[in-house]
Amino acid sequence: MATSSHGEPVEVKVGERLVRVSSPERVYFPARGETKLDLVHYYRSVGDGIVRALRDRPTMLHRFPKGVTGQKVHQKRIPAGAPDWLETVNIYFPRFGRTADEVCVTELGSVIWAVQMSTVEFHPWNSRRFDTEKPDEWRIDLDPMPDCSFDRVRRSAHVAHEVLDELGIRGFPKTSGGSGLHIYVRIEPEWGFADVRRAAHAFAREVERRAPSEVTTTWWRKDRDPTTVFVDYNQNTRDHTIASAYSVRGNPEATVSTPIRWDEIDDVEPREFTIATVPARFADLGDLHAEIDDKAYRLDTLLEWADRDEREGAEPTPAPD
Repeated sequence: MATSSHGEPVEVKVGERLVRVSSPERVYFPARGETKLDLVHYYRSVGDGIVRALRDRPTMLHRFPKGVTGQKVHQKRIPAGAPDWLETVNIYFPRFGRTADEVCVTELGSVIWAVQMSTVEFHPWNSRRFDTEKPDEWRIDLDPMPDCSFDRVRRSAHVAHEVLDELGIRGFPKTSGGSGLHIYVRIEPEWGFADVRRAAHAFAREVERRAPSEVTTTWWRKDRDPTTVFVDYNQNTRDHTIASAYSVRGNPEATVSTPIRWDEIDDVEPREFTIATVPARFADLGDLHAEIDDKAYRLDTLLEWADRDEREGAEPTPAPD
């Protein structure tokens, strides 16, 4: 095998797969010192969780061939030479008039293969390969504007939790790996992206009604109060993806989008969740999203709210950007 300043390739056993990892000593996270091989070990340590988060979902790979301070590559189409056991789905992109075979994780070996291909972040669709046009996941993205405190994000999460409880819906929260929080809900795959997004918008409006000084649903960024939390219903648009649970983020601190309990919201410090700390947390707590597939919920009530809001003069959900 060829050698380089980044170390000789190593072979990593992942279940039934043997994945060859080149340049294992290349430093990916300069603020911390972790290498490509450290990233492999991280994803192996949270294997059940990352596979559950990605299973059967078309996934865009955010690759950093030179580490996270280098150029980022958004990879939809799997490269030539991918192993024959890698599962994919063919997706049509109307904007470009093209199709792409996107990876669909079905086992941990798929994740480690992607890391070998310099993937740091995993951004799955909210639908699965069996019917890519019918989402089975509704995503609530609490996205703070530039001058918004994290305490305000915490408070908006509690309001969202309150609304979900009243709907009889169980949401699964996680940090974004950045400055926000996400809440995921399994839904019956009966509606297309437009209806799921419209339901998400109706939910966002209800959260805004209950916390009007802290939450916004204003569509144009330039028109939003910079101290508020934007409930980004647009994340439910077709081909809009955000980092999955257990995905490392492409920043020098190697933060991780980490599942949390609702009773952790008030004390959570998202930047403390990194590839160095999450493995021990996972070993101790297991996957806090382990029950996410146990029950799927319906959107009928939220779609009724959308109809009501529009009858009462609310603007219809804007077309996706």
